[in-house]
Amino acid sequence: MDETSGVTGPVTDGAGALRVLVLAGSSRDGSVNARLAALVAAQVERSGAVVDRARMRDFEMPVYDGDAEAEHGPPEGAGLLRERLLAAQALVIASPEYNASVPGVLKNAVDWVSRFRPQPFKDKQTLLVSASPSMVGGNRGLWALRVPLEHLGARVYPDMFSLAQAHAAFGEDGDLADPGLRERLGATVDSFLALAEADTRYLCLQRRWYEFLGDESSAVVTQRAED
Repeated sequence: MDETSGVTGPVTDGAGALRVLVLAGSSRDGSVNARLAALVAAQVERSGAVVDRARMRDFEMPVYDGDAEAEHGPPEGAGLLRERLLAAQALVIASPEYNASVPGVLKNAVDWVSRFRPQPFKDKQTLLVSASPSMVGGNRGLWALRVPLEHLGARVYPDMFSLAQAHAAFGEDGDLADPGLRERLGATVDSFLALAEADTRYLCLQRRWYEFLGDESSAVVTQRAED
């Protein structure tokens, strides 16, 4: 049992280990969201899962243009991100907040990747975290990010972690200085991983997810992003 979170681990072992893509939604060196993503990745590894760490700089792509897509198809960066998503059973995004909403580079990536068929966000267990110098920790941006992801069929975890006053929240060792915040982040990540593992291991659950009454994963309404 993890003494920090109280959640039993490991998630999986051996060749069947859960694979988690941890994406820092910022390209800036020294980004507080990249630092938060690193803490999440470390927690995922402690659980026994396999981490694939990435940041937006790894997936260069132009602003979405329907004419360019029709002529050339999706850019290479979008294809690379799609492949990384398909290889993972779960996704964690550490996203900045720009003007109380989603960073344009991240939303643009979602738009490009959503053009693939099948698009890889559908049914993907997803956790959203954020860090910001503000008092709300970038939380408004996460609420905005939920909208396109849930529209695309991602199973976005109900709880989100937002780190306020992030510029002063990290200790010299790179961890969160406040023990209460460390415990909450660990508990949030471990609980999310337990749910993602259940969804991966127990096939009977895969058609038991509901966004609202009457909406099953096999229902017509959840195919809306594939049309």
